[in-house]
Amino acid sequence: MTGSPVLNALLFAALGILVFVIAFAIVSKLAPFDLWKEIARERNVAAAILAAAVALGLCWIVAAAMH
Repeated sequence: MTGSPVLNALLFAALGILVFVIAFAIVSKLAPFDLWKEIARERNVAAAILAAAVALGLCWIVAAAMH
């Protein structure tokens, strides 16, 4: 990419975060219920664990693809 390793790291970090946010938004829209309403208002622990598992899975996929 560039000659600077720090700039490369920042560029790849920003790209990874962008890909994660887009993928998580798609997963949230595909859920058969309002994910944030279930977590925040209904205090549904199972929905929060599901969201966290999806987030970790997406992060691992993005990290493996960028490595």
